[in-house]
Amino acid sequence: MNTESMSPAEEYEFYSRPENLRPQGPPRRRVTTLSDPIAVRFSPQVLEQVKAAAAADDRSVSSWVRRAVDNALQESSA
Repeated sequence: MNTESMSPAEEYEFYSRPENLRPQGPPRRRVTTLSDPIAVRFSPQVLEQVKAAAAADDRSVSSWVRRAVDNALQESSA
């Protein structure tokens, strides 16, 4: 198992090999730790900035927004 961080290009190359697509270990059910979805609306300008920032971090918009909120909450409680 590779535990080093890979770039998106390295990940693509790694998973393009069939030997790296075989499941490792016993199956595990994922435990959902997220709650219900909420609707958040952004202006078109802010949404474009969020999409660009998420793409630059190689994250989904949802993942990027969750991380941004987590970071803001940690900073406000410090």
